[in-house]
Amino acid sequence: MVTVFLLVMYLGGGEDRRPVETNLRFYSVTECNFFAKELAKRFGNYRYSDLMDRRDRATLYCVPVSVDPNIVEVF
Repeated sequence: MVTVFLLVMYLGGGEDRRPVETNLRFYSVTECNFFAKELAKRFGNYRYSDLMDRRDRATLYCVPVSVDPNIVEVF
């Protein structure tokens, strides 16, 4: 088992918030954060949140998880 970083994504806000299943796991938290940042760009900027539909918001996290690299793909 090794510790890797799983990219977790939620779309929407408040009661509309729902998880999006991702299978993106990274050995490096830096690389995971890079992809989280780039994917979040697709959904706009919270600075204009009053103009944005809540369903279009995205929140992404990189969380550490233990996996067997022989069973799951890790980038």
